[in-house]
Amino acid sequence: MKRLIIAACAAALIPMSACTKDFDNSTVDEFDLTRYLGVWYEIARYDHSFERGMDNTMALYILQDDGKVIVLNSGWKDGEFKLAEGKAKYEDPKGDPGHLKVSFFLFFYSDYNVMMVDENYQISLVGSKSDNYLWILSRTPVPDPDLLQMVLDEAEARGYDTSKLIWVDQSRNIDASKE
Repeated sequence: MKRLIIAACAAALIPMSACTKDFDNSTVDEFDLTRYLGVWYEIARYDHSFERGMDNTMALYILQDDGKVIVLNSGWKDGEFKLAEGKAKYEDPKGDPGHLKVSFFLFFYSDYNVMMVDENYQISLVGSKSDNYLWILSRTPVPDPDLLQMVLDEAEARGYDTSKLIWVDQSRNIDASKE
């Protein structure tokens, strides 16, 4: 019994990083934050509590003089406009340029991994350290079909289940862009 307890304690001490993960959340090798700034429409996402039921979601990234980025996430839920203001910062812009930290509450930061962005910064695949989070972002409410397929292929190649994506209704933003 004593050996069983010791073995159980030893197993509990194995670091999580030693466990094999079946997805690749590595970030892009090159990333130009100034080209990433501006408006991004949320085309698809994995379901999670903080955006559940929202549509016409988008994000606006604004660079501040101190190098930090203001993040304005907006969307509609139950006919009501919602806005969340956050901030983003680089952890290691030279060593891991596509990895940022984002906070919407005090000093609690989450990973924001830019895993893919096309050469013209028109579509992006974003994840986290967990495979429970995945977003497809586009500069337009209706992305180019070839770019969309490219990002879906990238997500699948990285081990993400694209059948779990929720496709975001962008009809309000499409209508607004026609005015």
